[in-house]
Amino acid sequence: MKEWLKAVIILPFNVLVVIPVLILYFCDYKYVYNSLLLIILGIIFVVIGFILAVTTMLLFNNIGKGTAAPWSPPKVLVVEGPYKFVRNPMITAVLAILSGESMILNSPEIFCWFVVFFLINSIYFPLFEERQLKNRFGQEYLEYMNRVPRWIPKFDFWKK
Repeated sequence: MKEWLKAVIILPFNVLVVIPVLILYFCDYKYVYNSLLLIILGIIFVVIGFILAVTTMLLFNNIGKGTAAPWSPPKVLVVEGPYKFVRNPMITAVLAILSGESMILNSPEIFCWFVVFFLINSIYFPLFEERQLKNRFGQEYLEYMNRVPRWIPKFDFWKK
């Protein structure tokens, strides 16, 4: 539980709360009225992202016997739940929450953070994370990688 809590506080909390607050602070953010539709859409994105994030973290803990953190990675390849449809649902969850935050707060600066975060992960995953997963899980991960897309869900899901 301690490792799980540490992973949540250090990784998603910083990306979703600390960095957006710092961005807004240093950009001298002043709320400008937003349409009710965008606020509602933003809330929907945040709720869906939150549910997806909690689900994926629980799967990593319960099935994978680890966390999303590099210092305590899963020991078992997780291909259940949202992992049947997309290889990186945790990042999808974070992106949904960040886009929701930018809509709710009417903040182009947080939307820019969303874009930067996506670009960083678009470089990091193929260059580092996927290589580590290939080394850790071998042929099982290669097969999974060939059948399940990285970012955009494919609803013809993979069965282990």
